[in-house]
Amino acid sequence: MSEFIIRAFRPDDLPGLSRVWNGCVEAGETLLYPLTEGYFQRKFVDTPGCEPRNLLVAEAGGQVIGFAHGVAPLTFRGGRPGDAYLTALIVDRARRGRGVGRALLGELAAIMRRRGAIRLLISSVNPVNLDWRIPGSPGHDHNNMPGADAESPGFGFLTACGFAALYREVAMYIDLSGYRAPEGLEALRAKLRAGGVYTGPYDANWDCGFDRMCDRVGSEYWRDALRTEIAAWKASAPNADARFWADGRKPAGPRVILTAVHEGQIVGFTGPVDRQRSGRGWFTGICTDPEYGRRGIATVLFNDLLRAFRQEGAAFTSLFTGEDNPAKKIYLGAGMRPARRFALMALPLEGGNDG
Repeated sequence: MSEFIIRAFRPDDLPGLSRVWNGCVEAGETLLYPLTEGYFQRKFVDTPGCEPRNLLVAEAGGQVIGFAHGVAPLTFRGGRPGDAYLTALIVDRARRGRGVGRALLGELAAIMRRRGAIRLLISSVNPVNLDWRIPGSPGHDHNNMPGADAESPGFGFLTACGFAALYREVAMYIDLSGYRAPEGLEALRAKLRAGGVYTGPYDANWDCGFDRMCDRVGSEYWRDALRTEIAAWKASAPNADARFWADGRKPAGPRVILTAVHEGQIVGFTGPVDRQRSGRGWFTGICTDPEYGRRGIATVLFNDLLRAFRQEGAAFTSLFTGEDNPAKKIYLGAGMRPARRFALMALPLEGGNDG
């Protein structure tokens, strides 16, 4: 007879789940935050796409000794057919090495196979975003992990269970109180301006195109972001000028977007400039039209972004980039540092039907 059982989650499991989860946090095995009842409810129950049958508990002798949580395919906006997601898999430190983790993973994989999944991912596309603490920072955090923590003790377990790293990313971080513009930045801006490329906040009175850039980079996400932010400026401040840092004041109205403009076309973009409640400077990403690459546009825009974050009152910012992405040079040059490595991981599953 097995010394443990795998069963569905019950509300009275919460104290045991907290104990197991927080034991890992206190031991420094994870960057995740301590578990509270409200946090668990918000993340693992109330998030769209979460279902009770996808939350499994390992029990031994009437005690919770571990749990696994996943999200099935096609249960949330943005889900791709065949992709299911592993959110968390945690086992009591005193109960490891007895097959509990593999049993939880095996049962969750079987559930996902019956629901048509062909692979189980550890990915930022999972609708359940887990907040984590940035190591070496004064309590700063990021609101989502992009994959498995490659520097955690559990990474080797995932690999041993058949997960493979599809893509590796590094988290970059900067405490904005120490930001200083790199030498030569304004000379680079002047060089771009001499070539007809304006860099800075987008003016609400302009009517620049951006579809050509978005077509070339193949990003509907950035197209939607530009369309939304520009429309917001036109709707609420049709005569406003978004340029604001000459006198250090924050503009009224919608969020500022930073652009590179050439001959009536947006050829580079970052923003919108925003600040999260945690004090983190938030933005959707940074983009340059491939035909305008290698001119320093992204360098100028990214440093403008950090300066705008400071004026917005942000204390820090963080981002993810590919481990081999050349853009890392821009972030390093602006004073960011690598904070943690992560991996998008996948476990192949045999397809099936929901029974």
